[in-house]
Amino acid sequence: MARILSIDYGSKRTGLAVTDPMQIIATGLAGLHTKDLEQFLKDYFSKEQVERVIIGHPTNWDDSDTHATPLVQAFINRFVKVFPNIPIEKVDERYTSKMAVQSMVESGMKKKKRQDKKMVDEIAAIIMLQEYLQRQ
Repeated sequence: MARILSIDYGSKRTGLAVTDPMQIIATGLAGLHTKDLEQFLKDYFSKEQVERVIIGHPTNWDDSDTHATPLVQAFINRFVKVFPNIPIEKVDERYTSKMAVQSMVESGMKKKKRQDKKMVDEIAAIIMLQEYLQRQ
C-alpha cells in the first residue's frame, strides 16, 4: 500500500501529515512556508509512494467560500498539472486549526511552542488525515 498525504494549505504556511504505508496511523510530516511546498512535494514524491492527497477545503458554516477558498483551488489546479498521476481530494477543514491548538494545550505543550504557527498547521493536517481515515 502507499501513503496518504494531508495538506493544510495556507497563504503563508502549510502543514503536512502522512499515513504509514498501511494507512493506519497519521503523523506530522512538516510545517513549511507555502512558497516551498511544490519543491518539497516533488522531493517527497520521488522518495515515497503516495496513493492520494487530501487537502483542507475552507468553507463557512453555510458552505459558502471563505477568503482562502480561491487560494486553495488555485493550488489544486496547479497540483493536478504538476502531479497528474496523484489524485487530490478536498476535505472539510472547519475548526481543524482550533482543534490543533486545543490538542496542544491538552497535551501540556508550553505556550511558546504553541505559538509556532507551523506546528499548528502540521497538527491541523494530522487532524484532517485522522478524520479522513476514520471515515474510510
